[in-house]
Order: sequence, then structure tokens, then C-alpha cells
Amino acid sequence: MSLLDTIIARSLPFVPKPIVRRVAWRYIAGTTLDDAVRTVQQLQQQGATATIDALGEFVTTFEQAERETQQALRTLDAIATYGLPAYLSVKLTSIGLSFDRQVAKENLQRILEHARQLGLFVRLDMENSPYTTATLDLYRTMREEGFDNIGVVIQAYLYRSEQDIRDLAFYRADIRLCKGIYNEDASIAIKDREGIRQNYRKLLRLIVDLGMRVRIATHDDALITDAERLIAERKLSPDQYEFQMLLGVREQKRQELISRGYPVRVYVPYGEDWYGYSLRRLKENPQIAGHVFRALFHLNGDRIQ
Repeated sequence: MSLLDTIIARSLPFVPKPIVRRVAWRYIAGTTLDDAVRTVQQLQQQGATATIDALGEFVTTFEQAERETQQALRTLDAIATYGLPAYLSVKLTSIGLSFDRQVAKENLQRILEHARQLGLFVRLDMENSPYTTATLDLYRTMREEGFDNIGVVIQAYLYRSEQDIRDLAFYRADIRLCKGIYNEDASIAIKDREGIRQNYRKLLRLIVDLGMRVRIATHDDALITDAERLIAERKLSPDQYEFQMLLGVREQKRQELISRGYPVRVYVPYGEDWYGYSLRRLKENPQIAGHVFRALFHLNGDRIQ
């Protein structure tokens, strides 16, 4: 990774949107639900399962929240109709949390009830720190209302995550453990790469020791190797864990894990709101972001629409 790539990653908001799309499209199934269905079916043929996310977040009106809720319900219907090896991922700000917690709660109840009727699972994605407590509170509320078809995400770079995991043990939560990608203040988040890795290792063991299912969401070789060692040492069965990776990222590593018998789930986002998601993915991976810059000089005469 070069200094130039890092500078480019920070400058992406100023790059023409069609150029970002040209490179970022590897991370997105497409703009429609049909695109997501096809992508999951392709992943299924490769031995992977999926979690589908209808992109949309930080909505500011009741109408937008209703639209996103309806899209989540349609996604659940598609998973059931096509018999996809997949579940739904939901960002609570997409269904109202950013402006009205009660709206988000009611919409989440609708989604979970529909998923339960279809025999499907829903994962609450974790967003940036202003929503961490509210997301975990809504998770607990839904569990106390009898919904057991719901999981949550813990971010290893937050200092609070160890206590959050301990608090979730009561619910025997299904936890996706990731590093975290939002730019948080040093007062609440670990900022150095090795520090985050060390905390990830500790939290992974804590989740396992507390008897919860863990979804090991990382592309980091050091953490993958550490997780493999833990799986072998604790003799974990495939229903106790799985690896999770992003669509379009480290596909060769993904297939290597599958070939070695590990369960692997791929995060499959789709929708018209692809741009913000793509910028975060590219900023997270400056080396890929560098390809955006180089694409500016390899347009081959194509007209940019």
C-alpha cells in the first residue's frame, strides 16, 4: 500500500461518481433485488452462504424508512421464494433510528415477524458510535419480546466491546465480530492496527468461552490464522462459528477456506444507494482505491454517463 493510494482514498468524494462505480462495482451485487438473488446463487455454487443487505442508511423521513422496510420485507420474500442459503442484514438507521427510535422499533418488529413466519434470520448491522447503545438496546428488546431469529454485530476497535459481549451472554447471542470501519474518536476506539488485532483475538475467545455463536468477519490473514487455531483447539463444530467476508474482497482466500471445509458467508449488498457504501469500502482498502485513480487514465475512449 503506497502513500499515494492512501491520499487517493481520502480524496474519493471528489472523484467523478462513474469512475468510483467502475472500480467499486466488484463490492456490489447490483442495484436490484434480482441482482442480489443471482449473486447469492452464484456464491451457492461456489460453496458459500450469504447475508443480503438492501443498501440504505441514515434516512431522515417516515416515507424513506417505510420504503426501506418494504425493501427488507421483499428481500426476505426473495430468500424464501428462491430457497437461498442466506439471511437479511439490516441497518437500523435505514428503518428510522436516525430520527425516531419508536419508528425503528416498530419497523424492526415487522421485519422480524415476517422473517419468523418464513423461518429466516435477521442480523442487525452495527453502525457508528452514536447508534451503538441504541442498536444493542433494540436487540435486547426484541429478544425479550420473544424473537430469537436475530443476531448482532460487535466491533473490535471499540473499548466498550468487551463489556457489551459480557452483557450479551445472557441472551446467548449470535455475534458477528468485525474490526470496525467508522472513523471513531481515540477516546472510545483503538486506533492502531495491532491494538485492534489484539483486541479482536481477545474478544473472539471471550465469545466462544461464554458459549455464544461467533461469526468471524475479517480478511486479515493474521486473524484468520488465529481463528483457525482456536477452532482446532476448542474443537468447534460448524454450527458454533463461520467465517464471513465481503463480496469482491479476497475471493481466492474465501475459496481456500471453503475448500478446507470451513463454513463461509459472504456479505452481499445491493441497491441504488451503492455510492456511500462503496466509498467506505474503498477508504478501508486504499490499495483498491488506487485503482480508481488509475482508471481515470484508462477509459479507452468510453463516454462517462
